[in-house]
Amino acid sequence: MHPAASIIAFTTLSGIGFGLLAFLGLGFPRVEGMSAFAFFAIAYLLAVGGLVFSTFHLGHPERALKAFTQWRTSWLSREGWASVLTLVVMAIFAAPLVFFGLRLAPIGWLGALASIGTVYITSMIYASIRSVPRWHHWSTSAMFIAYALSGGALLSGQVTVAIAFLVLTGIGQFAAWKAGDARFAAAGSTAGTATGLGGIGKVRLFESSHSEGNYLTKEMVFVIARKHATKLRSIALVLAFAAPVALLLLPFHHVMAALAVLSHLCGVLITRWLFFAEAEHTVSLYYGRTAA
Repeated sequence: MHPAASIIAFTTLSGIGFGLLAFLGLGFPRVEGMSAFAFFAIAYLLAVGGLVFSTFHLGHPERALKAFTQWRTSWLSREGWASVLTLVVMAIFAAPLVFFGLRLAPIGWLGALASIGTVYITSMIYASIRSVPRWHHWSTSAMFIAYALSGGALLSGQVTVAIAFLVLTGIGQFAAWKAGDARFAAAGSTAGTATGLGGIGKVRLFESSHSEGNYLTKEMVFVIARKHATKLRSIALVLAFAAPVALLLLPFHHVMAALAVLSHLCGVLITRWLFFAEAEHTVSLYYGRTAA
């Protein structure tokens, strides 16, 4: 699929933002007053900023509120409701902590659970799409949550936990890439099954079904060369995981922490770009791809 900048920003920023909210809800770091305000401000800027970016990909952003009415059938709608409810719960937890130094732990725990739940619901927007075999797998949700926890641990200053999550998420991402590479072919779809003509012989595209680009070719039939994908994967693993771990293992101070966060963010942006660029949609079978 064609990587849209707005969706890349949405999934990256909101995931890290809700990850930080989860750690704050659990009491990490244990802050209050203006320190708590600073942490919550960063978390809300990331989470809300990511959600705002998501509206840029809508055909009619002014109709975004209508998405809330489709919660029975749409993961996108559920994600909207979950985000709002989570932000409200965390605001109820944050206000007394900031202004009175009062920690309402049960509300914080509920907010942490809701934060991770929101990330899971976001992941299901993609994992529920059967026509994209690379996404239609439990590992999609697992990786979304792992990235949120890794970013949240980094931003909350939990060095030991962050290192553990970064290592595990890096290994998980590598495994998800390798497994996903074969999932498109394993789905068993071909141009023959897509057109229903496979029973009379091998089906191939005689000529293009369109005279110029259209929505499908722009959004669904994006192709990235394997050599470029391999190079980008390597860069992403270094920036998102290896470099932050190395920086956190150095004598800890604010500069190293900031560099680790910045490196991780850059790496996650690349992995998110690959997440969409490598998502082979079965509609591509109608545009020259021979098998899925």
